Amino acid sequence: MSGRQVAPLLGLVAEFDDDAPLLRTLRDARAAGWRGLDAFGPHPLPEAAPLLGVRATPVGIVAASVGVAAAAAQYGVQYWLGVQDYPLNVGGRPPHAWPVFLPAAYIVGVLWAAAAALVGMLLLNRLPRLHHPIFNARGFGRASEDRWFLFLPAADAGFDPVAAELLLRAHGPLRVTELRG
Repeated sequence: MSGRQVAPLLGLVAEFDDDAPLLRTLRDARAAGWRGLDAFGPHPLPEAAPLLGVRATPVGIVAASVGVAAAAAQYGVQYWLGVQDYPLNVGGRPPHAWPVFLPAAYIVGVLWAAAAALVGMLLLNRLPRLHHPIFNARGFGRASEDRWFLFLPAADAGFDPVAAELLLRAHGPLRVTELRG
């Protein structure tokens, strides 16, 4: 006799046809103590960010610091080569002609800042995420078209599936489904 094992419950997913009920549900879920919420939809909702616990990332600081360090390193290499290691008298200019060193230092700084911004954004957002269990939720493909989804994770402290379902159904979702992994 082979018994089929039931996959563990990962959480509940509610599907909405508009962003207003999603925001109301988010507010009520935060008030009820939920912390690990996640929302998905066709465009960003600035009002949802604080409710989801999203905070600014230090990508700008990372990019600026790497860019300044790269520009300083480039300037230092040019200084060392042009003044210390192999000085040339070109047209009577002094060996340390700093205006000549600036364009290359600027270009290298911008290049490394852009690369640091890209890598920092990917790492801080934990991307690329090739698979997430929410992708298996019924109808989730419409999250990029015209539907809004709210995920209440079972890993959140004090998860009660009945209370979570009541909270979600109170705001009139199109459907509430269990997400199993």
